[in-house]
Amino acid sequence: MQLYNTLGNQTQRFAPRPGRPVGVYVCGITPYDTTHLGHAFLYVSFDVLIRHLEAKHWPVRYIQNVTDIDDDILRKAGETGEDWRALGNAWTRRFIDDQMALNIRPPDVYPRATEEIDTIRGMTAMLLEKGLAYVRDGNVYFRVGRDADYGKLSCLTPKEMIPISAERGANPADPRKENPLDFILWQAQAPGEPAWDSPWGPGRPGWHIECSAMSLHHLGHIVDIHGGGSDLIYPHHESEIAQSEGYSGEGPFARFWVHAGMLRYQGEKMSKSLGNMVFVRDLLQTFAPDAIRLALLGHRYRESWEYHDADLEGAAALSARLNAAAQTPPATVVGARDADAVAHFTAALDDDLDTASAITLLEGLVGDVEVGRTSSETLRQLGGILGLTFGAPPEPKVVEGWKSLRRRFED
Repeated sequence: MQLYNTLGNQTQRFAPRPGRPVGVYVCGITPYDTTHLGHAFLYVSFDVLIRHLEAKHWPVRYIQNVTDIDDDILRKAGETGEDWRALGNAWTRRFIDDQMALNIRPPDVYPRATEEIDTIRGMTAMLLEKGLAYVRDGNVYFRVGRDADYGKLSCLTPKEMIPISAERGANPADPRKENPLDFILWQAQAPGEPAWDSPWGPGRPGWHIECSAMSLHHLGHIVDIHGGGSDLIYPHHESEIAQSEGYSGEGPFARFWVHAGMLRYQGEKMSKSLGNMVFVRDLLQTFAPDAIRLALLGHRYRESWEYHDADLEGAAALSARLNAAAQTPPATVVGARDADAVAHFTAALDDDLDTASAITLLEGLVGDVEVGRTSSETLRQLGGILGLTFGAPPEPKVVEGWKSLRRRFED
């Protein structure tokens, strides 16, 4: 199996570590507003990755987090007058409902950042003890200058990093910083904000340390595959590496960094800030979940691409053809053509998750199924790795898993 590793910017052979499940950590939502089709592209892509790993009989331990305390959540709660936790719970439930509708496998663990305060305080204390961090006015900052490898993931220069960090939530002009690129590990409480006790005063965790703490708690010092959108490469994932390897004293923090491309719409990246969003729940009023998945998976996960409304029309037509073929009574004998189909499908996904080629192969199977050269059971088996249900409701294990997780976010 080959995967593109952002760390080194090359495709590399991936295999599990002996005797261990494949540890996968994918950065989850910050629940302060609705999720859009760009989020669906990210999580559908990683859903196929997880399903493919499991189809290879490799045990997987999949962690996806909820960043439930963050500047954006507190800002939105202030604007609406809602309790910040109730706001986050409501949008998380909505996200979960969309994941269920799209038949996306739930993670094995779905931690909130606020559940890891003890781990975050312990990591921050260790970084201070090692001289990799410092305290100013109740804030704790990571010393980027102590990490000679800072920038190895993004391949950005410090000059290039400064404006990007400012765009993505940091304050390079903070006068308390020794270096404009130093980032917050612990943020002192501002008036009216929620806070937790710490040796440095009441406050809350910084964004980057939250994910390091959650991955450490649930996967240990080394993650096999760390994923997210490509917009997280810097500063989020770059900073995760620095603080995680600084804390543990070993590396790599993640063996593979796998990043999904950005979905564009109306000429811009689809985003909450720009307001150019297409919502899954709106599309589901007209299109079947399989059609949405096929439209998304027609693009390799690391491509950035432009969404057009017409994309779903073609995907819906293909979904209907696949559904009809899948209803054909299965052949009583599975022959060489079935084995060839499985081998070629597996090879496509082994090739850096080439879902577009895998879909083309499924499309080619329709005619074979119709004339009895290939079993409809093979079509269903392979389509299931892409998360297709062929017109059936979402898989029971998907629904039951997400419903169990959803109960934790009831007010």
